[in-house]
Formats: sequence, C-alpha cells, structure tokens
Amino acid sequence: MNASTLHCAPEFEVSGWLNAAGPVTLASLRGRVVAVLAFQMLCPGCVAHALPQVKQLGQQVGRNELAVLGLHTVFEHHEAMNEGALAAFLHEYRIDFPVGVDRPGEEGPIPRTMERYRMRGTPTLLLFDRRGVLRHSLFGHQPDLQVGILVGRLLAEPEPGAGCDDGGCRIPGKG
Repeated sequence: MNASTLHCAPEFEVSGWLNAAGPVTLASLRGRVVAVLAFQMLCPGCVAHALPQVKQLGQQVGRNELAVLGLHTVFEHHEAMNEGALAAFLHEYRIDFPVGVDRPGEEGPIPRTMERYRMRGTPTLLLFDRRGVLRHSLFGHQPDLQVGILVGRLLAEPEPGAGCDDGGCRIPGKG
C-alpha cells in the first residue's frame, strides 16, 4: 500500500458506549493499533469464537499498543438485543473492553456502521493501523494464528511520523 493513498477510516455511528467513561473515537486512538469486533450477542460464532479471541488478544498485548473495541451491530432479532440485554451479556461474559451500539439503519435492518464499512455479517474483525487506516476487514471466524500475525505486522510498523526523510530523522512520538 502506498502511504499517500491511505485515508483515515470514518468514525462509527453509535448510539452509545458500554464499558467506557464516554464516547470512544478512532481519532482518539491514533498511535495505537485498533482491533474492533463487530458482533451480535445471539450470533453463535461471535459468542463461541470471536469474542473469546479478541478478549485474549487484548490480554496478550498491552493497552498502550493495541486498543480492543466491540461494536454491537444488530441486523436481526432487534427486540431481543436491546442495550439492557447487551449490558447483562457483557457482564455475564466478563467482557470489559468498550462496546459501541451501532445505530439502526435508516432504510432496512442493516445498522449504519455495518453498512458504512460494507460488512457482510457477524462476526467481522476490523483491524486499523496506528494512523487510523482500516487495513483488514475479516468476516467470519478467523484462526488465532492468522489474527495474531496480522496484528503483529501492524504493531511492527513504525509509529506515524517516525523515520527519516530528506528533512532529517524524527524521534518516534515527537512528531
């Protein structure tokens, strides 16, 4: 990928956040790799595989390097998967990372962020680099090793602004 052609991903359209003191934005997480799991609490693949995987990912990599977020993006069974039920679900499954509630779609059942990011369903794992650029959108359960390799590659990339050019060499984190 050519760095000059990469653009920051759009912010999520959420109605609120659980497990967060306030709104969470991709812009506020720049400088860290971000893993976002789009899920539904009644999706068997999400509950059995994807949620445990991102929980473990968050436990294995320091929070200063990797931010793990959830996006509850409901496109079916809307009545059963309300915010109160989601809060209970997160508590029971001991999910402590921030989870945004995707806004309902304006025309049809597909929520706004799910549509904006052209997700095919749940689970979907979105991986953003330190600049806030979406680098991977992975639909369905992905093997742990594959996810680990992709995240490791993003973590190994230099911080934005680090490196040398004709003007000199910048110290990482000093812009």
